[in-house]
Amino acid sequence: MGRREIAEGTARLNGALRQRRPGPYQVQAAIAACHATAASAADTDWAEIAALYGQLARLVPSPVVRLNRAVAVGMAEGPEAGLELVTRLQASGELAGYHLLPATRADLLRRLGRDQEAAAAYREALELAHTEAERRFLRRRLAEAGAA
Repeated sequence: MGRREIAEGTARLNGALRQRRPGPYQVQAAIAACHATAASAADTDWAEIAALYGQLARLVPSPVVRLNRAVAVGMAEGPEAGLELVTRLQASGELAGYHLLPATRADLLRRLGRDQEAAAAYREALELAHTEAERRFLRRRLAEAGAA
């Protein structure tokens, strides 16, 4: 997607948001716009994305939305804050069997330097992953954790 298309999409989103009745699609579009307009992951407004996911969770109560919010919080406030949210979500059992829950946990643990715990979580995610592309990615992360 080029800059022109991103600018057009952002303009349409801004028009919809001026109605002051954002629904789940507008909030999702705002999240996508934050990602699309950032020059890099480091330049992404993670605090805004975390806030938008909080709003989305109120509109669409979903454990996957809460997991996405945990990722954004982990980027905005640090991995410990994200890990706290992931731990609560894991304890609820709502995403049991969903490979992205232990994969997210593993990434947060890796960022905290807790490599052994990260490796265990990567192994759990690897067992649950459904596609070869997901398994390749998780194997690479597992190797990076020094526990292949």
